[in-house]
Amino acid sequence: MKRAFTILSMVIFGGMLVYNCEPDPDSLGEQLFLDGAAEGNEVPYDVIAYNIDNNDSIRSDASKLGLATLGAFSESQFGMQKAAYYTQVRLPAYDPDFGASAEVDSVVLVIKPTYASDSLTTTTDENYVYPDGAVPAKKVFNRYPATKYGRTKANGGNLTVKVQEVTEFLNGYSDIAYSNKSYAANEELGSKVFNGYVSSVAITKDSDNTSLFSSEVGFRIPLSASFFKTKIIDKKGQPELKDVSSFIRYFRGLKISVTDTDGYLVQFSPSAVELIMYYKSLDTGATVKTQKKYAFSIGNGNAHIGNYTYNRDNSVVKSANSAINTVTGDAKLFAQGMGGNSIGIRFPKATIDQLKALYQTNKAAIISAKIRMYTSVDSKNLRKPTILTILQKDIDRTKNPAQITTNFTEDLLKLSSTPNFAYIKAYNLDKDQAYYDFTVTQSVKNIVESSGNYVEDNDKYFRVDLGNFLSSSTGSTLAGYQYTSRPFALDRAVFVGSDPANANKIQLRVTYGTK
Repeated sequence: MKRAFTILSMVIFGGMLVYNCEPDPDSLGEQLFLDGAAEGNEVPYDVIAYNIDNNDSIRSDASKLGLATLGAFSESQFGMQKAAYYTQVRLPAYDPDFGASAEVDSVVLVIKPTYASDSLTTTTDENYVYPDGAVPAKKVFNRYPATKYGRTKANGGNLTVKVQEVTEFLNGYSDIAYSNKSYAANEELGSKVFNGYVSSVAITKDSDNTSLFSSEVGFRIPLSASFFKTKIIDKKGQPELKDVSSFIRYFRGLKISVTDTDGYLVQFSPSAVELIMYYKSLDTGATVKTQKKYAFSIGNGNAHIGNYTYNRDNSVVKSANSAINTVTGDAKLFAQGMGGNSIGIRFPKATIDQLKALYQTNKAAIISAKIRMYTSVDSKNLRKPTILTILQKDIDRTKNPAQITTNFTEDLLKLSSTPNFAYIKAYNLDKDQAYYDFTVTQSVKNIVESSGNYVEDNDKYFRVDLGNFLSSSTGSTLAGYQYTSRPFALDRAVFVGSDPANANKIQLRVTYGTK
């Protein structure tokens, strides 16, 4: 799959960023540099923070799916999450000739979960005998632990992975697909227990050290040889194998899923999945069949779809979503990638009025503004997310009906290329309660300096999601506000919301100075 963007590692800064670009001497912030302004004071202000229920659905087609997810994980805060993956299969070239009297020896599907490359275990068998021809050989087996999210020791660390034939057309690579859509799949083509490790194999001849077999690091699932004999080999010369359009409607694809309902999640690159058929056939003029390898095209250009299903029964988030309070806020905030909850943040009238009074009456200069959000103690057993995204939403009431626009925050739009700028900084990730500061200085500045009434000011608000912004293909700029890792972000977390009884409630923290 040709990627238009890659995951961007945002640079986190440790100091205070002072920013001002307006020439107006009365503009917010410029007084810092005039006539010896006083040192800044940080003051907290209330915000209205609430849950956004996304109905457990998100776009998860090939253009959004940077990583495919497989597995199942169940816990009390968010319930059960199960992830499966659909992919089309294509031929490397159409109207193939497999040779005379072709017979399939084996078929293997290879997925390549992310893994800890620095945790290698090697086993060497110096007395290995390669079965095809009984060749004396050496077999080197390398094993690595896959990167997992969830209960890594559940079921003895095992997941049962199964592969099925898809019987419903998956559409094209560029077509939109959503994560809560299940496509029909019937015949099971193979299954294998995944023990949490990936491996590579290298087999070499003892006589001259030449390679007999090698495989990249991955997890190999054997599939039905008879199915591929009937489905592919026996269709030689038939219309089904003549062109891509006919083929993807004849062999609609594969579904990879797990039978478990608890355990962990693993991820792999859709473009790196392999489907290999090993077969023997007679070449022209030959009397003995020779071994051949046929690699299907299963990566770039195919439809890839993440399928996420949830069981929220008896979960805390289900109760929270049934009583969302957008007026005064929710006491607890739930955020989850892959179609789960988002968080909305607005400024109450009292906060805006106080900030405008500071600016207009006291001539206060705002140095910085940040939204600080703590994880809840209810989230202490979940991995703390290292990064989140924040977007600014604006309601345009001059349109009929009113339209909502979405974009990066004002700070990200204006300062993303500034050295050491970061829109978010995370603290105490190793503690029970971590916290995150989102830089919203310019956004707050625009509201406070405006002459609008509260209705107009309240038309500017924020949305926070788990995941990361993605970079463009050049890697030097962000691809766009709509390109994030949220469609495949594994994290979930509970945060302290607008809870007046909690000292760690979500707040806007403004640092300002006055003459």
